[in-house]
Amino acid sequence: MAEGPLAGFRILELEGLGPVPFCGMVLAGLGADVLRVARPGTVARAETGDAVVLRGRPAVTADLKSPADRDGVMRLVATADALLEGFRPGVMERLGLGPEACLAANPKLVYGRMTGWGQTGPLAPRAGHDINYIAISGALHAIGKPGEPPTVPLNLVGDYGGGAMFLATGVLAALLQAAQTGKGQVVDAAMTDGAALLMSLFHSMRHGGAWADRRGENLLDGGAPFYRCYECADGKHVAVGALEPQFFAALLRITGIEFAAAGQHDRALWPGLAESLAAVFRTKTRDEWAALFEPEDACVSPVLSMAEAPDHAHNQARGTFVNIGGITQAAPAPRFGGVELKVEPAARVDMAAALAAWKVK
Repeated sequence: MAEGPLAGFRILELEGLGPVPFCGMVLAGLGADVLRVARPGTVARAETGDAVVLRGRPAVTADLKSPADRDGVMRLVATADALLEGFRPGVMERLGLGPEACLAANPKLVYGRMTGWGQTGPLAPRAGHDINYIAISGALHAIGKPGEPPTVPLNLVGDYGGGAMFLATGVLAALLQAAQTGKGQVVDAAMTDGAALLMSLFHSMRHGGAWADRRGENLLDGGAPFYRCYECADGKHVAVGALEPQFFAALLRITGIEFAAAGQHDRALWPGLAESLAAVFRTKTRDEWAALFEPEDACVSPVLSMAEAPDHAHNQARGTFVNIGGITQAAPAPRFGGVELKVEPAARVDMAAALAAWKVK
C-alpha cells in the first residue's frame, strides 16, 4: 500500500475554526483527497496556526452567499464522499447547503457537523469556546490544584479531543456504513458530548468510590505523589508516573528515598512522600535526572518544552516531527505499514481547477 488508507475518498471541508480544520488535516494526512472551501480574502497565517492545520489539502475560494459559487460547491458535494462543516445550527440550511439539500444531490454523502453544544438542546444556538464546552462536561472541574480555580488544559479536551477526533471517528464510521448500504447520513459531533465521553474512566472510578469529585486529591490528577510533576535544580521539571508497584519501587531506589513500598496507596502518607520527592528532585537538574531514569522502568520522563520536543532522541528516531515551509510541526499519525503519509503545505486553487481535479462535469 503506497498511499494512505483513505486514498480515493473525497472530503469537502467548509472553512471553519478549531476542530473542523484539524479534522480535515488529520483525514488529509491519512490519505483522503480533502478540498477546503475558503471564504474570499482569507489566507493561511502562521501566527494563528493556519500554516500548520491547513496543510495537506488545497483550498478553493467560494462565497457561499453567491449563487454561482454556491452552485460550484454543490457540484462538488454531488461527487464527494463526505462534507465537514462547523457553523452554528441552521446556518448551512439558510445558505441552501444543509443536509437535506446535499443528501438529495448525493444520497451516499456523509454530512459531518461539528459544534460545541450540538445540533439540539437549549444551548445549541449559543456562542461558546472550548473552555465553555468542557465546563459543562465535568472535565474542566477535574483539572487543577486543590483550592485553586480549574486549570485550562489548552484547547485539547474540547476542540481537538472531544471535537475533531470524535468528528473524524463519526465520519469514518458513517463512510463504512455508506459503503455497505449506499446511504449517507448526518454526523452530529458536539464537543460537550465528546468531552463528557472522555471522562468515562473517572465516572466509573467515582461511582466505585476510587475518585473524589475534588481537584488534586486523586490518583491521576496530581494528588498522588507518584503521579505528578516535580521541579528540578534548574527550574525545569520531570513527570513521574510510577503507578505500578514495580515502578514505584524503582522510583524509590533511584531517588534514594526511604519509604515502605507497601504504603504506596496510604493517603495519610502522601504529603510526607511528596515533600521527600520534591526535596530530592531539587538536588539535580532535569537532564541529570533524565539520564538516571532513562535506562530504568520507573516511568519518569523530562518535561520538554515545545521547542525541545522535536530534538528528543525518541522523537527523532520515529520522525515524530517534520519541517514544512520552515515550520516544525507534528507528522501525521497514526502510522501504517508501507505508507508514507503526505505532509504538503496549504495551497490555493480556483473553482475551475477544483472541479477538474474531482472530474466534475
